[in-house]
Amino acid sequence: MKLIPSPFAPAHFPDLPIVHGVRAATGSRGFYAARGLTRDDVFLFAFDEGTSCAGVYTVSNTASADVLWCREALKSGAGTASALVVNSGNSNAFTGPKGVLKNDATLKAMGDALGVAKETCFIAATGVIGEPLADPNYVGSIVPELAARLAAPDWEAAARAFMTTDTFPKGAGRSFDLDGTQINIAGIAKGSGMIAPNMATMLSYVFTDAAIAPALLQELLEDITDETFNSITVDGDTSTSDTLMVFATGASGMSPITSSDDPRFEVLADALHAVCLELAHLIVKDGEGASKFV
Repeated sequence: MKLIPSPFAPAHFPDLPIVHGVRAATGSRGFYAARGLTRDDVFLFAFDEGTSCAGVYTVSNTASADVLWCREALKSGAGTASALVVNSGNSNAFTGPKGVLKNDATLKAMGDALGVAKETCFIAATGVIGEPLADPNYVGSIVPELAARLAAPDWEAAARAFMTTDTFPKGAGRSFDLDGTQINIAGIAKGSGMIAPNMATMLSYVFTDAAIAPALLQELLEDITDETFNSITVDGDTSTSDTLMVFATGASGMSPITSSDDPRFEVLADALHAVCLELAHLIVKDGEGASKFV
């Protein structure tokens, strides 16, 4: 299927800042080979020790196996993160026990390749629904190769790797001074169809080198989501795989924000809100068949 570019597509992908404490690699597992396409369809992100994370997920009663794992890991890992793997081409939704086996294999590969605890590893998948992978380790098998190539993120490559029916890669970022320390934020998103309030058929990941306590970051992300990703619609459909996560490495060197009374909290909150709002707008602008943006 040939996709018609959105009339609202940006002229180019933005120049996003380096986020300290984040490394990444992309690769191809061949999800699109049957369609005659050669493209990357998997990415791996690795984070410095002590990275805080927060997540908001689909409200669908038929959440994908990946979403169910992320909810569990967010609790069992106490809001800390070591790694993230996302694939496009197969959503691992409505896949039953086989979907859980796929996750187990991918998580084991992440733990083995990076030497990190399972509960600090996060995963997601987007694409075809209801088709279990014949090989549970189909995604996991590429993780060692990606781990060997980890480097400063190529944000556009990562944004392209998890595109499905998107017609352009989506990214947004900010750099700003926070009490004498430069803080960087970079975010990527995918989504084009099945976009409704309560997020959308979307995956979005935001990365910052700010330092903030996990519980406080979770509260902040939930508030931001209500005013950004939970306020967009294209076609009124809700998805099984909606995921929004923020990873805060603390690698900027700032002392951690542990209370909303900290004057630095509002500055960071405003910057994260701006990035999430921009990403949400980009998803709407790439809505399938979109001719208006309101």
